[in-house]
Amino acid sequence: MRLVLDTNVVASAIPWSGTPRVLLQAARDKCVDLFASMAMLAELTDILGRHKFDKKIAASGLTIDQLVDGYAQLAALVHPSSVPRIAPDPDDDAVIGTALASKAELMVTWDKPLLTVTRHQGIRLVGVAQAIGIVDARIKT
Repeated sequence: MRLVLDTNVVASAIPWSGTPRVLLQAARDKCVDLFASMAMLAELTDILGRHKFDKKIAASGLTIDQLVDGYAQLAALVHPSSVPRIAPDPDDDAVIGTALASKAELMVTWDKPLLTVTRHQGIRLVGVAQAIGIVDARIKT
């Protein structure tokens, strides 16, 4: 199964061990294929640089660049496709473009306005819990 994780999901999965980390582990276990773009990695670097991540990143013993590089090794990089105005936030169009370019089945986000899109050109936009349920069901069949 091909997935694109919005940067808000990746930023939560990297320093914390909550539900988004299940999706990273599924990629490590070769149960799913993750895709990202350079724009998404740049946004991830910016997000992880925010003050609220300081303690978690320091506790990891890694730099922000090392954490982002680790994710980049887990996800295949693609050049986002051009998309018309789809998402309420124009920055989210790059994520949708990445999903299109990678031929992803799911785009996973916690962004409530983005989740209002629900589907675009065959790609389902889902929340983390729904994505985990879909991935689990796919693995079991």
